[in-house]
Amino acid sequence: MASHRKPRQRPFTGGTVRTAATLALAGAATATAFEGTSQAEPRPNPTQVKAEVDRLYGEAEAATERYNGAKEKADAAERSLTGLRDETARKTDRLNTARNALGSLAAGQYRSGGLGPAFQLALATDPQDYLDRAGFLTRAGSRTAAEVSSVRRGLDEVGRLRDQAASQVSELRARQDELAAQKAVIEDRLNTAQRLLARLTAEERAAYEAQSGGGATTTPGADPGTTPAGAPASAASPKRPAPPAPLNGSRAARAVAFAHGAIGKPYVWGATGPGSYDCSGLTQAAWRAAGVSLPRTTYTQINAGRRVSRDQLAPGDLVFFYSGVTHVGLYIGGGQMIHAPRPGSTVRVAPVDSMPWAGASRPA
Repeated sequence: MASHRKPRQRPFTGGTVRTAATLALAGAATATAFEGTSQAEPRPNPTQVKAEVDRLYGEAEAATERYNGAKEKADAAERSLTGLRDETARKTDRLNTARNALGSLAAGQYRSGGLGPAFQLALATDPQDYLDRAGFLTRAGSRTAAEVSSVRRGLDEVGRLRDQAASQVSELRARQDELAAQKAVIEDRLNTAQRLLARLTAEERAAYEAQSGGGATTTPGADPGTTPAGAPASAASPKRPAPPAPLNGSRAARAVAFAHGAIGKPYVWGATGPGSYDCSGLTQAAWRAAGVSLPRTTYTQINAGRRVSRDQLAPGDLVFFYSGVTHVGLYIGGGQMIHAPRPGSTVRVAPVDSMPWAGASRPA
């Protein structure tokens, strides 16, 4: 009868064990190397990085101007809400005083109203005195009616103010939500740009900064008065050109002089000075120093004065760039402007043909 027993397995010998272990380690090393190769990101091309970082900075600046516009509207809504609440409180106090006076008068009339006019006349010790008092009561009745009408009008007015305040609260919350959304976009673009730049070598990054006029870099959200190393921002800033001599003491000349005084101060999104600026914050501050109030954003500043063509530019004019009118500088003559370029840069002089032209205006 044939045997069906399982063949006996031969144990591994020392040489077989060593061979299996070697193959296992080799396989693991190959798998590890393959995984590392598949996960490693290719080294970025500096030209591609520059194009992408420029795009991110452009989007961040556009979002900054939208943030500035939303903040301007949020501040206006908050001021309006505060005014409505103050007015409501004042009118409520006056209404409560009128209601208390009306209540006292009504209580007094109730207490003296037990007898009809004929009985009061018959029982009066001095009929003439009664008639005098009756005339007074008639006038008092008319006054009471007027006071009642006034209280009713006061109630309606306070109710209207409270409705307006509730509507203003909704407006303020919508603006605050918009602020938060634009802030998130700005910070996302800036952080992504910083991560891309960090992948360049020191030499490549220095070349990019020199080519784009960035100068010393600052970390987004850092103290605008210092560089990342903690040194004063002015120590790393480009050499400040001599300010022009005021020609005629005009408002334009004062605006240009102010802008010259801001050269070397860092760009910080949303900033309006005095330690740092964004592009529209700088032009607004320069013209404010000259006694002219400009709106906050690039796309409103371009309509704040008289439009001028490029061949009619004069010192003090506002010059705008990009199709969305997302950047602005202050023209100083000779084809040059002073502007706050972008995050990581400082206020500086640059040619007006360094960016795509969008238009110019002359503040009144």
